[in-house]
Amino acid sequence: MPARTLVAVEVPSLEGVETAADGELLELLQQWTEARRVVDAGLAVLAGQVAARSRVDLGYNGLAQRSGDRTPDALVSRLTGASGAEAGSLVAVGRMMDAPPPWLAPVASGVASGRISVGAADAIRRGLGDPSSEVAADDLVDAARELTGEAASLPPEKIARRARELRDELDATGVGDRERQLREKRFLRLLPQGDGMTRLLGLLDPESAAIVANAVDRVTSPRRGGPRFVDPGEAERARGIEDDRRTTEQLSLDALVEMVRIAGAADDGRVFGAHKPSVQVHVSVSDLASDEGVAWIEGQAVATSVATARRIACADGYLPILFDEGGQPIRLGRSQRLFSAAQRTALAARWGGCPVPGCDRPASWTEAHHIDEWKRDHGATDVEDGILLCRHHHMLVHNNGWRVRRRGNDYELIPPPGDTLHPRPIPLESKNPVYRRARSAATPRSRRAPTPPTRP
Repeated sequence: MPARTLVAVEVPSLEGVETAADGELLELLQQWTEARRVVDAGLAVLAGQVAARSRVDLGYNGLAQRSGDRTPDALVSRLTGASGAEAGSLVAVGRMMDAPPPWLAPVASGVASGRISVGAADAIRRGLGDPSSEVAADDLVDAARELTGEAASLPPEKIARRARELRDELDATGVGDRERQLREKRFLRLLPQGDGMTRLLGLLDPESAAIVANAVDRVTSPRRGGPRFVDPGEAERARGIEDDRRTTEQLSLDALVEMVRIAGAADDGRVFGAHKPSVQVHVSVSDLASDEGVAWIEGQAVATSVATARRIACADGYLPILFDEGGQPIRLGRSQRLFSAAQRTALAARWGGCPVPGCDRPASWTEAHHIDEWKRDHGATDVEDGILLCRHHHMLVHNNGWRVRRRGNDYELIPPPGDTLHPRPIPLESKNPVYRRARSAATPRSRRAPTPPTRP
């Protein structure tokens, strides 16, 4: 065996970690994370070599097969103790690093240097896809560079979503085909078990998931940190759900079963009454008029076609929301204390969910907040002076001294004085891809990576 140079990975000692200050604890975590990325990069390179020596054309002479495993993923999983999904990422990224296509070179470099994780690299690889007649390799290089910069501070799940968004921006004409591919994957199976239980197994396409999630969220929202209720009846119902002895998962199943039971017994058109499950679709006027471009179903991670937006609007109607040149919707002034239903819908379109970086709460789980508080600051109930915040971040603002500041069309979350963990204001950005595209088109600028997320 040829002599090899040992690679040293240095990490600080964990001695005395129990008494470390908060800032020191987070610094230790970051240093250990960087060390792990270096180790995982090495594992990916090795996994890629295992895959190369286990090619299908080698048959039972392949390394994995001779080791008693059916696939290189299975061999890597067995030797490293990683899950099947983690082993698959190691193998896929290892193959990419061995001979990266030009558009993924920034990603391979990021893994090799320890700047991004193997999971994030695999998410970028899957989300961006390959060049096509509509998407040039140079465009994918730019997108890969942007995502590599974001991946240093975002988990793989969020990077996967960003990668799909960028692919949809670059390849709007292919959205319909990708939507059909996802819909073709949908299925539902009921598998009777030996103990008398039945396992529910399935996959939902984005539109179906939006309908089912909307219905179940109505029941479980008080348990999952959804918005608080002002109406006494709704508040009493929420307290009943919070006090229910069933688990949240049991509540979800019982709610779904009850909906099926009611639907089976009800007359046509009377299943859900005024509260039937519905989906919120965001699409720009120009895309709707031209039948080109993309639309987004609220709460779902992938784009949908304009044709689907038209179909949903035909079935359920639509509410047009007009924005001014700066992207601000309708106003109500100080004539009423609470945001109206129309304003709440406009805020959902404006923000797309809780706008704090790293927060994934959808618009349906947020609460409308006056930037200039109604009583203290004599704030107006205008959409431009309102913002959506999940319950956690709303409570931070009201109880922990944080505040939201608006400068024109830019918004920031300001930490309380003396907060050493957050030395700078945190820029707030819309989570709605349609809104971001419209703002970008109105004010052209070069693509840049957003400010790294901070978790207040």
